This record gives sequence, structure tokens and C-alpha cells, in this order.
Amino acid sequence: MPTETEVALTPPNTSSLPKTKAQSLRSTDVADFPALTGLEEEWRFTPLKRLRGLATATPSAETALRYEHGVLPTGVTVSTLAKGDPRIGRVLVPFDRVSALGFGNADGATLIAVAPEAEVAEPVSVQVIGGGAGVAYAHTVIEVGRFGKATLVVEQVGSTTLADNVEVDIADGAQLTLVTVADWASDTVQAQHVKFRLGRDAKVTHVQVSLGGDLVRQFTSVEYTGRGGDAELFGLYFADGDQHLEHRQLVDHSVPDCRSYVGYRGALQGAGAHTVWVGDVLIQVAATGTDTYEINRNLVLSDGARADSIPNLEIETGEVAGAGHASATGRFDDEQLFYLMARGITEHEARKLVVRGFFAELLQKIPLESLRDRLGDAIEARLAKGDQ
Repeated sequence: MPTETEVALTPPNTSSLPKTKAQSLRSTDVADFPALTGLEEEWRFTPLKRLRGLATATPSAETALRYEHGVLPTGVTVSTLAKGDPRIGRVLVPFDRVSALGFGNADGATLIAVAPEAEVAEPVSVQVIGGGAGVAYAHTVIEVGRFGKATLVVEQVGSTTLADNVEVDIADGAQLTLVTVADWASDTVQAQHVKFRLGRDAKVTHVQVSLGGDLVRQFTSVEYTGRGGDAELFGLYFADGDQHLEHRQLVDHSVPDCRSYVGYRGALQGAGAHTVWVGDVLIQVAATGTDTYEINRNLVLSDGARADSIPNLEIETGEVAGAGHASATGRFDDEQLFYLMARGITEHEARKLVVRGFFAELLQKIPLESLRDRLGDAIEARLAKGDQ
């Protein structure tokens, strides 16, 4: 029999202890991830039957995406990376089965690069066009060199069933405003992983807009590699009819003196509309001086719509500058409608004004005026559809 001393010196078994988000499995091999059942915490809100083969390794057919852009300004290039290029996977390692499937099956990657010290005055627009209802795999690498500064707008349109990964590498002192718009056709299914890696004193502002598609599931993660990193993640989504729109974030603070802010807003219209927002912020032991806040707000416009909203903070150090989260889901404010209608405004116009005001702050984060106006018109068109 072991003595008490011997028992005390035996290393504890930590295999059964819960792991932090940062310790979760990362792998490029789809075989490392078991088949999905829907019971997993990360997938319990997602209707797996509507993924149309994205969770299996044997899709029935494949289609390709097209990347289109206009004349590029000096300092910005768009090119193709062959499969196996060392720049693929330097930032992003898949976190789940679908991401790993997309990583392994993508035929190379599209590289969008901003040269070091380049200051690009005008927004750069790239359009990603779906090629049909078959399964597609895609990989995009975005690089911003040291002290580079740019605004990039990526619009996703057309029809597809897509598993794609996007890795964004922002070097020391660089700044990037990235606007991604999922304005897919109504039959599209997408599962996407976007990974940001920030260098010292680097800053990213990401505005994620989700309007189209049948099922769109987007996971966004942030990693810091030096002090002074600053990440602002904004999201705007509108689920209509039977749409399922799901957004998840993981902001991993692992170095001192970095900042993050997450602000997502969504509207839901239709008895089958379902939105999911899960915001995870991890502040590791070494990340002293962290300043972080996350908030999600949802506006329910009709009976039967469902919004799931879960903010999470995991703090491993008490030396933080600030850390908080908030979530709110509700219907129209009857007092606001009454106030507007009492002044001669019709109910339809009053609803439109309230929703426009609800999204106004996020729309203003989009630096391209024509895109702001187009998205505002799209939101109002959906409201008009609901009033019919």
C-alpha cells in the first residue's frame, strides 16, 4: 500500500478536467474530429440535417467559387496560392470537423495582400460568387504588412453549399477594416471560420453582415501576438422566413495590454426564423491589462421567431482594465410606435424607422456609402415583405 507521502507526490490526473476554449482540439485532419451528432455544445443550436453534406467527408458533388474584383490600387494584390503553400495554415488551424473538411479539400487559396507601409485610401472590393448548389470548398488568406493600412470589402453572392476558411494576418502596427457581407441566394448553406492574428499595436475592425442564405454559420476567432493589439468585431444580421443565422466568436487574450470589443445586432421576422449568437472571451493568466466588452441585441418582429444569445467570459487573472458582457432580446417598443404613429406616421413607416434606428450604429461602421445604402434598402425591403 502506498504511504500518504507517496500519494501526495503522485502527479494529479488532469485528463478529465474541463479544458478552456484555447485548449480545444485544433487539427487539419478531419479524422481527428468525430462525426457530429448535434449533442456537442458547439453544434447544439445548428440543424445538422440542413448542412447538406458539409459535416461528412463524402460530398455528392463539388462546384467552384469565383473571385472577382476591379482595378486594384497600388499596394494591393490578389493572387492564387497552390495547395501546400506555407502561407496556408500559418494563422488558422481548423477547430471542428467542417472547418477541417474545408481546409483539406480546398484547392489552394486566394491571397489578398496589402504591402508593408502601404496606405490604401479607397476601399478595395472583392466579390465571391457561388457556382451552384453543389458542395464547394474555399480558403482565403488576407495579409496586411507592417504599418500597412487598408479597407477591404468582401461580398458573397450566388448559390452554393460552402465550407470555407479565412485567415487574416495583420502585422505589427498595421490596420485593417474588413467588411464581409453574406448576401447569398436563398438556397445557400455556409459554414465558415474566420481567424484573425494581430501583431504588436495592430488593429482590426471587422463588420460582418449576414442577410442571405438558408443556413449560414460563421465562427470568428481572434489571437494576439504582441502588446497593444486592438480588435473590434461588429455584426449585423436579419433572419427572415425559415433562415438559420448563427454567429460565434472566440477572442483569446493571451498577451498583456490588448483590447477587444464585440457588438452584434440582429432582427428576426417569420415563424421559422432562428438566430444564434455565442460570444466567448478568454483572458488568460498572462493577459494582464486586458480591456474587453461584448454585447448582443436582438429585435423580434414576429411571433414564432427564436433568438439564442449566450455571452461568456472566462477570466484567469484579476489584473484586467475592464471586462464585461451584455445581452438583450425583445420585441418592438410599443411606446416608440405609439409616439411615431401619434404624429401621423403610418405603422409600416414607424416600424421601418425603428428598425433603421436599431441598425444605424452598425451601418455607419461600413466605410463604403453605396454599400451602406444598399444594405439599408435590403433591410427595408424585408420589412415590407413582412407587412404583406
